[in-house]
Amino acid sequence: MTFLSRHALMRLSGNFCTGVMLLLATSFSFSSPILAVSNPSANTTTESKLKHKEQSRWIEIDLSEQKLKAWEGKQLIYSYQISTGKKSTPTPTGEFSINTKYRSSRMRGDDYDIPDVPYAMYFYKGYAIHGAYWHDNFGTPVSHGCVNLPVNKARKLYKWAGMGTLVVVHK
Repeated sequence: MTFLSRHALMRLSGNFCTGVMLLLATSFSFSSPILAVSNPSANTTTESKLKHKEQSRWIEIDLSEQKLKAWEGKQLIYSYQISTGKKSTPTPTGEFSINTKYRSSRMRGDDYDIPDVPYAMYFYKGYAIHGAYWHDNFGTPVSHGCVNLPVNKARKLYKWAGMGTLVVVHK
């Protein structure tokens, strides 16, 4: 009986430790914005480059140029034409990090329901960088706030960017 009690106690403590570790892991898996930029200056791009030159991999989203640039330090890796949020559904500006990645995701809103959205990388609340197979208006803001890429470009970026990759969105 004593052996069973010790054995049961060890199993319970093992389960407790596992539970605590899972709780800690999920607590730190969501990343909120690091800094919200409410009034970006004209040289935000330069400031971002200088500020994040130590960051090994980071993504710059330029809303005025409708361009996404993937950087490794100060070296440009990818530069893609994108489609961001319309005036009525803008893409948020600020500094964020990729907190969730899905190879395929269903996206729904009040006036849309899109299945199998490819290569989704969420960086803030319901906002993601992802492939868009339903349009080819890249270079024009047409989304509900997400950052749309051609599917083949989204695939490359998805493989390149890891969890926690910095995402800088500016006007």
